[in-house]
Amino acid sequence: MAGPKLGKKSSSKLGKLPAKKKQKKEPLPAKPLEKEELFSDSEGTDGDFQEDDEQEINSDSEMSSDIDDPFAADILGSGDADDGSDVNSDSNADSDSDADDNDLVRKSKAIDDERKREEEDNDLELQLNIKEEADDFRLPTTEELEEETQRPPDLSNLQRRIKEIVRVLSNLKSLRQEGVTRKDYVDQLKRDLGSYYGYNDFLIESLVELFPPVELIELIEAFEKPRPISLRTNTLKTRRRDLAGVLLNRGVNLDPLSKWSKVGLVVYDSQVPVGATPEYMAGHYMLQSASSFLPVMALAPQENERVVDMAAAPGGKTTYVAALMKNSGIIYANEMKESRLKSLTANLHRMGVTNTIICNYDGRELPKVLGQSTADRILLDAPCSGTGVISKDESVKTSKTAPDIQNCSQLQKELILAAIDMVDANSKTGGYIVYSTCSIMVEENEAVIDYALKKRDVKLVPCGLDFGRPGFIRFRQHRFHTSLDKTRRFYPHVHNMDGFFVAKLKKMSNSKSAANSLAQSEEVQGAESIENSEQQDSEEDDDKNSDKEGIANENRKLKEEVAGDKKRKRDVQTHSVKKGAGQNSGATKNGKTENQVVATKKREKKKPLPREEIAKAREEKRKALREATRKATMKNK
Repeated sequence: MAGPKLGKKSSSKLGKLPAKKKQKKEPLPAKPLEKEELFSDSEGTDGDFQEDDEQEINSDSEMSSDIDDPFAADILGSGDADDGSDVNSDSNADSDSDADDNDLVRKSKAIDDERKREEEDNDLELQLNIKEEADDFRLPTTEELEEETQRPPDLSNLQRRIKEIVRVLSNLKSLRQEGVTRKDYVDQLKRDLGSYYGYNDFLIESLVELFPPVELIELIEAFEKPRPISLRTNTLKTRRRDLAGVLLNRGVNLDPLSKWSKVGLVVYDSQVPVGATPEYMAGHYMLQSASSFLPVMALAPQENERVVDMAAAPGGKTTYVAALMKNSGIIYANEMKESRLKSLTANLHRMGVTNTIICNYDGRELPKVLGQSTADRILLDAPCSGTGVISKDESVKTSKTAPDIQNCSQLQKELILAAIDMVDANSKTGGYIVYSTCSIMVEENEAVIDYALKKRDVKLVPCGLDFGRPGFIRFRQHRFHTSLDKTRRFYPHVHNMDGFFVAKLKKMSNSKSAANSLAQSEEVQGAESIENSEQQDSEEDDDKNSDKEGIANENRKLKEEVAGDKKRKRDVQTHSVKKGAGQNSGATKNGKTENQVVATKKREKKKPLPREEIAKAREEKRKALREATRKATMKNK
């Protein structure tokens, strides 16, 4: 073997090995024994090599004891390595790597198990917490509520309670507390919402009636955030693409508003004030909320038409109408408040509008000023309570009450009737009225449109807007016309714009059919009563001819009575004239002349009898005639 020969040469040259080397080599056989146990069948020769190595190392150490060379240990070490330590080192490395791998696998498995156990514990704890909260949540008692009123409001507690009540209301059947009704939860929710968000009782109650609890929270949270800033490109002076490029170069971060608008831009942030750029001063765009685009898009004005904007200030919608009409035709921009005329005039001049006449009238008087049935289209953005723009004006939360809503509703009804009267139903291209408000109240929206449908000969048509929720057909105790689903409602939490309502009406005829509706209904009722009476007559008396003759006689008698009344009036007038000629001044007891007395009597006689009395008199005469005919027939028999 190479190992022992190398050991003899090294021992003869270098002398005896130190005692320390012998101590190092003694514990080496222990590891090959382990290897021998693991692989006893395949590597049984390792033991022979090991015994020979030990004997020669001992002999070499005795022979070279007198030599003290520092390189001897290294040479011997290399000889030993060549001698069979390669096998030992390989076996040691294999065993160490296997042990290390086993340890790493064991540790990683333990870590994974621990992590999995922690996740399971966390999930279990979370489920237990949710279950405990669901079981532990109880509405506060009256004593607890009184204690809360005596100390500053705990906003975190209010927020937690609002979420819990909403969660319970969403699954009331399984989460309801025993002995507690839905009304109790809703009442507590109203109080908490009013305290947390700062609304008055009336407005919170109105919102609770309009929306389910989950959507109500989303709406109120949306009111707390401002709406995105939007621009409208003035197509009279530029294009949207060119305007966007210029503003981007100025440091304005913007995007197109949406697919439904071809002129809108939404601004995310800007390094310059958007309302003071040279492009703004030159009238290339208008700062306008996205919801204000909608009524003009629904109106869809055509070129060379006659359009009236009944509430025009500050001019955003008017300038949009002018841009769609390409400065053709004529627009009457009316504004009732004189203080707002300055902003309206300035915006019209800045935007380059030349087809508009500004006027300052109450919208209800416009039919007298501009004439009835003279306009092709009417835009009525009616003054309202502003409950859809709370994000812009937070004072609405506390300032609006039920009488304010009723006053607004009454004004809106008068304005929409005036708008309908101004529209020409025979217009070749128009005959439309668009009604819009920035309110979400039913009394200011659907109730007003339903009132107009009853009072005028108009019908609802689609607004031409592909999005938005349809209006209410029924709400609480109200039942509206079924065509009100053609109106559109817009909400901040759904469409990311101000709360808005849009309706489009088409005028069917210029006659005020609804004005005569009461008279028509009375005539219909009178005709129905006559038909019923005639039907009863036919059932009681088979002789129809005699009944007809009696009616003819009755009519003849009435005519004779009318003729006699006229004759008496003429006689009275002639008598009064003669008497007035004989007397210079005949004063009565009340200080009036006889001529005046006669005139007043004449006016009094001109008043027709009520329809009910006439029908009653005719019925009595018919009964008398029927009795007479019966008696006559009985005698003949």
